Parts: sequence; C-alpha cells; structure tokens
Amino acid sequence: MRSASRVNGVISMGGMGAELGQDVPQGRAWVPVPGGIAAPCGFWADGVKAEVKYPDKYDVALLYSSRPAQTAGVFTRNLVKAHPLVLNQRHLANGVAQAVVMNSGNANACVGEAGDWAALAMARLTAEALEIGVDDVLVASTGVIGVEMPMDRVAAGIEKAAAEVRVLRESGPALAPEERSGEASDSEGRNEEASNPARRNREASDSEKKVEGAHRAALAIMTTDTVAKELAWEFPCRGGTIRLGGMAKGSGMIHPNMGTMLGFLTTDAEIPAAELQRLLREAVDESFNMVTVDGDTSTNDMVLFLANGASGLAPVAEDWDGFARMVKAMCRELAQAIARDGEGASKFLEVRVLGAKTREDARKIAKSVCASSLVKTAMFGEDANWGRILCAAGYAGASFNPAKADILIGNLPMALAGQGLAFSEEEAKEILRAKDIRITVNLHGGVEEATAWGCDLTHDYVTINGDYRT
Repeated sequence: MRSASRVNGVISMGGMGAELGQDVPQGRAWVPVPGGIAAPCGFWADGVKAEVKYPDKYDVALLYSSRPAQTAGVFTRNLVKAHPLVLNQRHLANGVAQAVVMNSGNANACVGEAGDWAALAMARLTAEALEIGVDDVLVASTGVIGVEMPMDRVAAGIEKAAAEVRVLRESGPALAPEERSGEASDSEGRNEEASNPARRNREASDSEKKVEGAHRAALAIMTTDTVAKELAWEFPCRGGTIRLGGMAKGSGMIHPNMGTMLGFLTTDAEIPAAELQRLLREAVDESFNMVTVDGDTSTNDMVLFLANGASGLAPVAEDWDGFARMVKAMCRELAQAIARDGEGASKFLEVRVLGAKTREDARKIAKSVCASSLVKTAMFGEDANWGRILCAAGYAGASFNPAKADILIGNLPMALAGQGLAFSEEEAKEILRAKDIRITVNLHGGVEEATAWGCDLTHDYVTINGDYRT
C-alpha cells in the first residue's frame, strides 16, 4: 500500500467544496417561490383520488395553461414505448400543447390497441372538460406495465380534476394582467381594491388553493416515491420577472437515457418551441440522463416543458443565459431529488469523473460507477471498497489509462495511479456513515468531466420490487 501523504496536493478535487446536492451556480439570480408546477403565470394544476390502483391515493392530475403553450418534449430511448408516449410524439408535431393529463398506478404500456385507445381517450376527455383541442393535450402515465387502464375510474378522475382546475382558474390570481377579469381600470380603483382587506384575504386564500392544487398534482404522479418533488423559482429580467415551475417523479426503474421517470417544467416566458426544445435537451442531458437508481430504463420516461408566454417577457442576451442556467439548475435539483428518493435508498451518491479525454468518456464512467450493484451495496454496507469503483470504470466502455486513475471517497484518497493507498478505516467509516457520499475519479487523461447521481442498494429495494404488482 502507498502512503496517503504522497497524494497531498496531487489529487484535484476540482472545486468540489459546495455541499453535496446543492446546486448553487455562480451568479445565481433566481429566488424560490411557492406554487410548484403552477407557479408561472397562467398555469393551474390539481390532483384527485380516482382509485386507479389503490384507494385513498392521489392518482390522476391535470396541468392546464390558459393559452396554448410552446412545448418541448424528451422521451425514453427504450425501444418499447408506452402508448401515451406514442400519442405525445404525434401531438407535439407542431410544438404546441395546452394541457397534460397524468396518472399513476398504471403505465398503459404493452397492452396493444386497448392502450392506444386509452391514451387517446384520456386526451379527448381532458380536451372536452377544459374546452380545448384534443391535439393540444399530452398524456403521461406511470405504474404497472401490461395491465389495461381502468378507464371508468380514470375518466371520473379526469372530470373531477378538470372541475378543480376550473375553480382555481376562475379565482384569478394566476392570470396574466390582460386576462384578469374585473380588474380596476384606473389608478384610483386599483388603490381602493389594494387597500380592501377582504379582497386581499380572498386573493391570499385563492393563492393558497393554487399552491395546494399544484402539490396534489405532484402527489398524483408518485408511485413508489416517498416524497413529492416540486420546485418553483422566479427570475428577474428586463421588464419584470419570469417564473419557472417544475415537478418530477421517479424512484425505481431509473437509468435514463431519457426509469419510471417523469418530469414537467412550466414557464410564463415567451420562448419559441425550437429554442425550448434545444434548451430542454441540453438540460436533460446533464441532469435526468445522469441519474441511475437501479440500471433499468422505463417504457414511460418523459420530460415536458411548456412555455405559455403569459408574462409577456422574452428572455434575450444576458437574460437568456440566466434563464437557461435556471432551467438546467432546476433539472439537476429534480434529478438529484429522484436519486435521493431511490427505492429503499438510505444514501445519496454523487460520482464525479475528472480528467477524461472526452465528455462522453466522463459520462460513461460516472454512470457506470453510479449504477454498479457492487459499488451501491458497498456504500450501503459502509465498506470503502475502492476496487469496485475502478472495476466499474473499467467496463464503462470509455478510453482511459487505469494506471493514472486516482480515487477518493469524500475527501479521503483511496487509490493513486491505479494502486491502493494506506488509509484510516475509521476515517473511511465516518465518511460512509453520512447520508450523502461523494466519489471522485480523476483519470488524469484530459480536461473533460461529468457528474452522475444515484443511491445505495438496500434490502428494502428487494422488498419493494419483489411484490410491486401487489
């Protein structure tokens, strides 16, 4: 064994001083706001209990925009695609959508013509309930594969959710200024209304209902998730502020190339569909596509991004750069939340690969280490088995020289130039007792890097997935 003292100042940490899981980019200008997916102007969402699979669980949700929204989508690369994804790719041909209907408890996948019919029926029922075009409705489902959708229950759920969304919309606070009804037309009227306690109390109550509705929508897309995953941020730009809302689900079957993993983003900024699509692909590539829980890629993975322009603001130049950073940061935080909530997980893993020849090599190694069952079980057992890390890097399909690779767990060097170092087992145990564990692999072969996120593999994972259908 080599001495750890020989690597002091040699193994680069690459500026990894920030707290794990905290995305704090330099110059961050956005601030958190309430409302989740419905925080941006002109969006509403709600979830209801329809007993799709289980009683007393939120399982049908609607997301609605007051106007047609420019929309981008990224879908699973699994050759086997769920029926809603096939419908969505058809409906998104023009880059426009106005509503998304979602359900948990049933994936609507691999059931033949019945699945195609169910996906279209969900879109039609939503369109009728919200009085919009059927082609402007997208569908997202998650749950058990190979079981026909119980459309009687889902239909009742859609009707109920649409009624809730209509109530929220009529209450008014989420409307853009030009869409509000009954607003005072002069400054005197506005001042009078602003000073009216009853009006202020009503608007506060309506706003709380909107936030609660968005939270119910986030609950409705959960399957084996243990927590709802939702965020909302506000970004100042020339002319005012724009908002970004997001929610996601995912706990098992997570190994995207775009497991089941669903993500939804909304903004009230004005953004053309083509630009939105480019931004979403970039954001997904460095976030959701870098998460692995169990190495499985689902039939239902998708991320949708709706921009309705209700703020009247189009981010350009420096504002666009800041907005794009915000979108990528939100996707990373949602992706990390999915990794933290992996089925049965007790630890959150971050694997950072430095010094790769190409970015793709760095990505392959980071995901390979994160996905390794042996690495994951070692982290669960709090065993500093660095050899498993180097082994997983070696079969990742990337080009590197193992004799140059350094490995750290936390800040503790484990290996230098491909060979093990003498280290304190007690110190290693202390690092591995933490809920958040960082693994660093420095290849010393280039300047490219990548980060992947995942979780440990526990007894509970087997228990959860051993009886999932029941």
